[in-house]
Amino acid sequence: MRIGQACKVIAQGRGDRVIVATMGAMFALDALGVAERRLSSVPLMGGAASLALGLSLARPDIGTIVIDGDASLLMQLGGLVSVADNRPQRLLHFVVHNGTQFTGASNLAVPGGQDVDFCAMASAAGYRGAHRFDSLEALTDAMPALLQEAGPTFVTLVVEPETSQFGSERPQPEMPDRQFARMGIEAEHLAGWYAETVPEHAQ
Repeated sequence: MRIGQACKVIAQGRGDRVIVATMGAMFALDALGVAERRLSSVPLMGGAASLALGLSLARPDIGTIVIDGDASLLMQLGGLVSVADNRPQRLLHFVVHNGTQFTGASNLAVPGGQDVDFCAMASAAGYRGAHRFDSLEALTDAMPALLQEAGPTFVTLVVEPETSQFGSERPQPEMPDRQFARMGIEAEHLAGWYAETVPEHAQ
């Protein structure tokens, strides 16, 4: 399973939920043209789950989908406990488990590689459900049921690392300024969309 394939299945099946993504998933969603109801966790590496938790608590009627990275999640594992403690019923948390950091660029090895059991961590933190998929077909088949589960629900996606584009002979270029401003821009658009979808009983 490739990250672009997984993100396509998630984006097409998300229903009304907001997607909070980080690292490789951000770029995969960009390539797919997914622009609406998104929030990118950058430059807040590791903060995707916490951002989604805040959105889920503010609008539990809409809910969120997190597309996390394995290296990102390892940076802020405490976020699992915060999410589980608040028990947002419509939060679905995916982690892209490819064993690399900055995949497709420098492909640095993630501590623990493919041996880290993120589902066990999420279950121990208190997530209501935890699943692992290593094929696109299995993810596609399971997506409708995952959206119906009472969350928070955690899903490990075993994904092939993308081929590294950069190295000693081809240095990685600097990230454009927009990459570090996009979270604020997307947050403004998301706030406007939320304002348009306030339930009548809350007005």
